[in-house]
Amino acid sequence: MSASRTALSRGDRVFHLINTLIMGLICIVILYPLYYVIISSITDPSAVKGGELLLFPGKLYFDGYVTAFNFKPLMTGYRNSIIYTLLGTAINIAVTIPGAYALSRKDMPGRNGIMLIMTFTMFFSGGIIPLYMLIRSLHFMDTIWSLVLPGGVSVFNLIVVRTFYMSNIPDSLLEASRIDGCSDLHFFFRIVLPLSSTVIAVMVVFYAVGHWNSYFNAIMYLNSRSKMPLQAILRDLLIENTITVDMRVNPAEALEKMKRADQLKYCVIVLASFPVMVLYPLTQKYFAQGVMIGSIKE
Repeated sequence: MSASRTALSRGDRVFHLINTLIMGLICIVILYPLYYVIISSITDPSAVKGGELLLFPGKLYFDGYVTAFNFKPLMTGYRNSIIYTLLGTAINIAVTIPGAYALSRKDMPGRNGIMLIMTFTMFFSGGIIPLYMLIRSLHFMDTIWSLVLPGGVSVFNLIVVRTFYMSNIPDSLLEASRIDGCSDLHFFFRIVLPLSSTVIAVMVVFYAVGHWNSYFNAIMYLNSRSKMPLQAILRDLLIENTITVDMRVNPAEALEKMKRADQLKYCVIVLASFPVMVLYPLTQKYFAQGVMIGSIKE
């Protein structure tokens, strides 16, 4: 008996060792590109182009960040993106959570038909032109509402939250609350919401990242540069620092501008990704729990 236990224990140790090595290699493969972008954003572009950069920054070169932070619309873009992300995420959560809970209730009339219609929109849509015409007819052009209302709810996220409620909020809990005189609204706010912290945190990450990275809607619907989000501002920054064939500059200035433009590509990625990289560790605990939402029915 002890010999078999010893052999099993040794096998477990070998398994954990191999598992750790494989996961470590996967983490390196995933994290190294991000690390490479960060060190490339502070390294001389000539060293980056020459393949001299591997693990540590070479000759330090900060002109890319200097150019970016001297670009006046940058801070305005950050402010706008923060406003759009906070407001848009709040609207998304306010619509997705109650909607998903309502559609998870077996006593809701027509819930299967509603889910069928909503699922249909995941595969077929009217397209960009009808959406543009709708935004214009609602007088949302060049306003914040054109960015936060059209994507008020993601059907995929709604299905995820609905599955969570169907798997984790038993009917017996609702019946017990009704015996105690609890109404549907009180049940939702006093019982369902406190039990939804994990799924809400996951939805906040999903929606916030989507709003933060969005720029196409801003280009379509916004006319004022002062209202542009960060992603659109960074796009303009790259365009303004790109040399075109019709530009007349001396060779030395052209070379310096090309170096700055090459480094700006990495600086823009870092500046755009920094808030998301800060947000994820704060919600990682909930996110790790939430990725398995609804996968096991108790």
